[in-house]
Amino acid sequence: MKNTSILVNANEHVKKGEYEAYLSYLTEDTKWVFVGERTLLGKQAVRQYIKEFYLAPPVFDMEKAIEQGEFVTATGSIALKNVNGEYDHYIYCDIWRFDNGKIAELKAFVIEKKP
Repeated sequence: MKNTSILVNANEHVKKGEYEAYLSYLTEDTKWVFVGERTLLGKQAVRQYIKEFYLAPPVFDMEKAIEQGEFVTATGSIALKNVNGEYDHYIYCDIWRFDNGKIAELKAFVIEKKP
């Protein structure tokens, strides 16, 4: 569960709004694919994404994590504050790939929860 622990530790920084500390867990050439939406290439692109979408630290809960080799699959829920000051709620299934203890890739399946 080594990579799962790394992911949990990294996410603690996100919860506290410590985004630069979080980014230190990523490889420089990290690749994030939000299926059906966008692809981010490199740590700088992730930094820009955080600035744009994390108007406040997100509130999230990782329900399950399954680790196999260099991959961790995680499911859970996340709430992001929008420009109106309200939270939008989502459920996710993320597949993370690690390289030498750093986050190298994410494939994220994110679905908005409807009231």
